[in-house]
Amino acid sequence: MQAGADITIHQLSISYASHSGPLPALQTISTSIASGEFVAIIGPSGCGKSTLLRAVGGLLAPDSGQIRIGSQTAEQARRARTVGFVFQQAVLLPWHTAVQNVELPLRLFGWPTARRQAAAWHVLALVGLESFARAYPYQLSGGMQQRVALARALSFTPSVLLMDEPFGALDEITREQMNTELLQVWSSTGCSVLFVTHSLSEAAFLADRVLVLSRRPGQLIADIPIALPRPRSPALLEQEEFLRMVAQLRHHLHAGIAVSAQPEDAP
Repeated sequence: MQAGADITIHQLSISYASHSGPLPALQTISTSIASGEFVAIIGPSGCGKSTLLRAVGGLLAPDSGQIRIGSQTAEQARRARTVGFVFQQAVLLPWHTAVQNVELPLRLFGWPTARRQAAAWHVLALVGLESFARAYPYQLSGGMQQRVALARALSFTPSVLLMDEPFGALDEITREQMNTELLQVWSSTGCSVLFVTHSLSEAAFLADRVLVLSRRPGQLIADIPIALPRPRSPALLEQEEFLRMVAQLRHHLHAGIAVSAQPEDAP
């Protein structure tokens, strides 16, 4: 089991260039994520959720403020392969099998054949796809493709897993199944997770805490602890305590929409 990493975000502000000048995306975001914690991020469209994730992943430099992952900057953590990404689309190479897609980053890292094959088979078994390792993407369902993408992100044992609406394109039943499987994988890896979603029920089901961002420029307006017992199963979705938590998140989300009159067409 790999150890998770603490994440500290201090006074983070990011803007994008536009024809009319800098377009603020995030404004003075400060928060921290403990090692091994699962934190979801919600907010209106265009509020900077994905921007925040990209900044934590070292893919986007802030205008001001700091991000630390353990003792490293975000860029140092990315270079050290401390961070893994899973996006909404699986982005698998169609001419590669599942195991070859999982091996791909390890091949780019220069891992020897035996080591990368062992790692790829291990994480495919972790996500329940060992028997589909030789299948091509067209032979896999959408949910299975996303499991391959998750296995690829876990193949080099990152301490932090960044997930940007990974199940947003799936049907509701498959999404619920993937959420349950993700929690099982997370509990067995020990990594820290930042998970962007538009689904309030998904956020409440998965997370230890939910961060709520306002409309653009995104500001952190609420940090909601999810006081629901673990392990969690789909039966939780029908319980009154869970429904109250979703209603609380909805209240804060609507408050976030009212914070700013900025348009939502952020890049």
